[in-house]
Amino acid sequence: MNPPSEPASLETAPAPLPQDSRPRVGLSLFWRTFFLLSLLLIGSIVAWLQTFRALEFEPRAIQTAQQIASLVNLSSAALEYSDAIARVSLIKTLAEREGVRIMPRKPTDTHTVFDAGSIDPEVARELVSRLGKGTVVAAGVNGETGLWVGFAIGEDLYWLLMDPNRFARVGGRTWLIWLVTAAALSLAGAALIARLINRPLKQLSFAAGRVRDGDFDASRLDEKAVTSEIREVNIGFNRMAQQLAKIEQDRAVMLAGISHDLRTPLARLRLETEMSVADAQAREHMAADIDQLDAIIDKFLDYARPDHTKLRPVSLNDVIQACVYAVRDLGDMRISIDLPRYTYVLADEVELARVVSNLLENARRYGKSPDTGVAVVEIAAKARNEWVLLKVRDHGMGVAPEALPNLTKPFFRGDTARTAATGAGLGLAIVDKTVQRMGGVFALANTTSGGLAAHIKLPRAEMTGDDSLLGAEPGETGSAHRAHS
Repeated sequence: MNPPSEPASLETAPAPLPQDSRPRVGLSLFWRTFFLLSLLLIGSIVAWLQTFRALEFEPRAIQTAQQIASLVNLSSAALEYSDAIARVSLIKTLAEREGVRIMPRKPTDTHTVFDAGSIDPEVARELVSRLGKGTVVAAGVNGETGLWVGFAIGEDLYWLLMDPNRFARVGGRTWLIWLVTAAALSLAGAALIARLINRPLKQLSFAAGRVRDGDFDASRLDEKAVTSEIREVNIGFNRMAQQLAKIEQDRAVMLAGISHDLRTPLARLRLETEMSVADAQAREHMAADIDQLDAIIDKFLDYARPDHTKLRPVSLNDVIQACVYAVRDLGDMRISIDLPRYTYVLADEVELARVVSNLLENARRYGKSPDTGVAVVEIAAKARNEWVLLKVRDHGMGVAPEALPNLTKPFFRGDTARTAATGAGLGLAIVDKTVQRMGGVFALANTTSGGLAAHIKLPRAEMTGDDSLLGAEPGETGSAHRAHS
């Protein structure tokens, strides 16, 4: 036997997956609905605030200025038409009952003006326009704060002092509190509405995912929903899931039944061939045809196998060695293995062995080198983070790029791109279905140096202390294990 070639280095990741299987980054329907409702509500709040400012703030400023101006005019008229004794009583009465103080304005008085945040500028401008240009509006006189309005009665000047809180506008802090409260309540309402709207869709999405994975029992939706449209959708989906479950069950029973029923006549044909055909060469060819039919029946049974598997830590080294051992004596295959020691994956041992055996058989049938007629197969694995990447590669003619996506479809055979095919076209379909059932990813790709490479990505399992001792020989060291057959 010729010395085997060294296995090619394993790529850091399986072959590129189809575009529709790549994870897409985006907002969920809940968040999209929530953001749209939030924008609508916040926009409504801003529009309401602007409308309130236009219809309430300016009229309120004018009304406030009118009240202050009326108070000043009334006080001025009362003081102007009263004698000295009555004037003193009037000033005292205004101070006691209305909280308004009137005092003479002296040339030595010092006053401070209002800033923009203390009183609305519209109020000050309106007061000046109503009381005349000589009117003074101050925030404090001689160190005493308040709302001071300076006016004249004839040649006499007076100050009128009142509490500024009686006419002050609502402060910015108050408006901020109201806006934050309104925004918080609006966002909470938007979240509640979005949740109520999207809950049936989320349940439908979950149920559709369960149907896609073949779990028809966990995909039943509520047929008594309050909303009529949702109720009709749920009823229709449940009926569809029931029909799919029945079709899947009928398909499995039909395939298993046909495969089982064919074995009896095949066994009789084999017996009659051995007993009735005298020509040894013809008998050998007929036996080979019967073996091929029997292998195709096995493929049908494998494809009809139920989808439920129990996963546990499995030694990838042991499974591959067992599969290689079964074909190591074949003269038309050369297999090289490059595996890290004690590589464990989370899988079903029988199903994983079936996957590797199918890939080896596929490489033996269709991956033979055109020059030598021998299938040179390389098996390599590498652990990366939480996954184990396994590659099974041949050195055959490869597959046409346009045929690659169809190789995992049931009953498809790339006869034009590979050597003569005699199977049922179920081998790679079984591999793809089984790997997905074990939570892995399967992909096929042509290699740059020729041949087809099958990439398998399986969850990595941590080995236990007892498992790490299995298969170890005294004094044996090293991190990689290589074997050839």
